[in-house]
Amino acid sequence: MLINLLASHAAPQLHAAIEGGLGAITLYHYLFVAMVMFALGVIGFLARRNLIIMFLSTELMFQGAGLALIAFSRYHFNHTGEVFVIFVLTVAAAEAALALALVVLLFRQRESLDAQEWSSLQG
Repeated sequence: MLINLLASHAAPQLHAAIEGGLGAITLYHYLFVAMVMFALGVIGFLARRNLIIMFLSTELMFQGAGLALIAFSRYHFNHTGEVFVIFVLTVAAAEAALALALVVLLFRQRESLDAQEWSSLQG
């Protein structure tokens, strides 16, 4: 009884969303969010000198690009973009592990997370 009541109440909203009504989330919404994520990542990377913030900004750029790939993949009913995102996330995880190891090494040697300290590590 309760399920029928909820289904009858949700059916017009679901139908409007499928038909492209006001509640529909389109490809452009996903691309806008992906663009904002990528832009915030670029701004964070360029504006900060802290290595941790720079690496987190890089991860945010990866996530924005991944969201755009998934949005296009869903829009075209093709799963190639989703599979590619899995590989991108794998590379991002490996990059994050390597970056964390380098940040810990730099912090132990220089006791600073300033990006300018990297130039003093040249051989």
